[in-house]
Amino acid sequence: MAEATYTVEGMTCGHCATSVREEVSELDGVRQVDVDVESGRVTVTSDAPLTADAVAAAVTEAGYRLVA
Repeated sequence: MAEATYTVEGMTCGHCATSVREEVSELDGVRQVDVDVESGRVTVTSDAPLTADAVAAAVTEAGYRLVA
């Protein structure tokens, strides 16, 4: 198992969190996605480490931006 925390810019509500959670959850091997709207933190638990590019693409698909 691997766990990584990312910062997402632009989330302001529960709907935002749900959108990000749904998109990131679709990545192969993802087991759990926890989103904290206030801090912008997204913690992803997966079978193996994910690439930042894959997570960034999922966040972009949800309409937000991954902060480097």
